[in-house]
Amino acid sequence: MLERDFLRAATLNRLRSSWLAEPLERYVAWLAEQGYAASGVQQRAALVVRFGEFARDRGAATWDELREHVEPFVRRRLTARGKFAGGREARRSAARAVRAPLHQLLRVTLPNYQGGGRGRGLPLPFVDQAPEFFAYLRDERGLQEPTLIQYDHHLRCFERFLEQQKLETLAALDPALLSSFVMKRGRALGSKRSVQRLCSVLKIFLGYLRREEFVTRDLAGCIDVPQHYRHTDVPRSISWDEVGRLLECVNRQRVIGVRDYAILLLLVTYGLRAREVAALQLDDIDWRQGRLRIPQRKAGHSSAFPLVTVVGEALVDYLERGRPSTSSRAFFLRGVAPLTSMTYGAVSLVARRYLRKAGIDVPRPGSHTLRHSCAQRLLDAQVSLKEIGDYLGHRTATATEIYIKVDIESLREIALGEGETIV
Repeated sequence: MLERDFLRAATLNRLRSSWLAEPLERYVAWLAEQGYAASGVQQRAALVVRFGEFARDRGAATWDELREHVEPFVRRRLTARGKFAGGREARRSAARAVRAPLHQLLRVTLPNYQGGGRGRGLPLPFVDQAPEFFAYLRDERGLQEPTLIQYDHHLRCFERFLEQQKLETLAALDPALLSSFVMKRGRALGSKRSVQRLCSVLKIFLGYLRREEFVTRDLAGCIDVPQHYRHTDVPRSISWDEVGRLLECVNRQRVIGVRDYAILLLLVTYGLRAREVAALQLDDIDWRQGRLRIPQRKAGHSSAFPLVTVVGEALVDYLERGRPSTSSRAFFLRGVAPLTSMTYGAVSLVARRYLRKAGIDVPRPGSHTLRHSCAQRLLDAQVSLKEIGDYLGHRTATATEIYIKVDIESLREIALGEGETIV
């Protein structure tokens, strides 16, 4: 495999003489399978060789010990590059460019290695001062991975804020610092619901610190969670004519357009969540019976839908013309290397991109816009709220009540008196 990407004999000899030659060979094979160009493979292999030399100089003797040297190597590389013109964001981007290939190498080399990706591989926030907090969230509170990712994100921001304030220990926290962080972070988040989630995370974290006696004061009471009343937001639906405009914006002559068109049809036809589309597997399509299976919905159950002809045709078109050749069983894959499954964030981004391209103005555009549009279409067809809730996979009937607010025809009938007509 090395011969395919490295033509110079001197380069090949250097790679093969590295004490990481065997994992490097595996890594290069994995990169090729994931669709990386030869230039990208060469850059990553050269980085791995330097990393191996760095780790060996610091005493690493086995592959399992490599994980301890990733962050020191990243810091060394950044120090060697000096100052960054783009400031902190440029430095973080450069760190990710060094860190990501090393996590890829270790995932290929070490069994059960879970580092890298969505913050994995980095120390958990406050791991030194509250080491069991995330275990508490998982084991005692029963939180699932998507929620834990939110906790990780908000607390990582809080940790950086405290570092900037030169706060060395959580025991020194006070209400003024908490208020300052919430106000600063709240301005960056923008929406009231996002600020509400941030405050809820902080209250849980501070309550845990008090319970475990890491702090002496009950600071959770200092956090006021902003009220967000149910049904205060209008559903983010668009008209069926706008849905048509949206689909017409997709360039299906391009490979990426073939994929995006199939994703948009799934979102608007079945009202699926972005997470459900991202989790779709090849085995979830029963072509013989014409069925689409959606396992592990938010309510904990699974659903099966008839495979609508236009959706089935779009899925087949993607499999034939758009889906890269890979051993992955995920249905929708990234358009660039590595050829891994799409994340739910990427699915929502697809919807947002085409909504903007179509010039459709809607609050918080994304995959939920099309989910709301599907629900509105069912409501307009006089489908009952119970049936709509089942179709969308809602956990309770109250989750579907928001759509009553935009049942325009029913509201007109209520508003009209006897003898009046609709103009």
